[in-house]
Amino acid sequence: MKKIVEQVEGEGLEKFLGEPVTLFCANYIYTGKLTGVNETCVFLTDASIVYETGSFTEKGWKDAQKLPGGEWYVQIAAIESFGNVK
Repeated sequence: MKKIVEQVEGEGLEKFLGEPVTLFCANYIYTGKLTGVNETCVFLTDASIVYETGSFTEKGWKDAQKLPGGEWYVQIAAIESFGNVK
């Protein structure tokens, strides 16, 4: 069975604007508040890089370290998956 995925305004990354998110990328995991989205990158505030997740059933990360300045851009092309972390 084939499923067609359509571009819907307000869905995808835009759906989580203003929310805490985690971005699983090609090399790293980033987490923070999704503050901006454009065609090439996303902007995180209160940003951290996750070096060790620990169990996904636990609240929080085993080793997440704040990024310098707390504001960080991530290239959309590097994002493999993402989600809200409320």
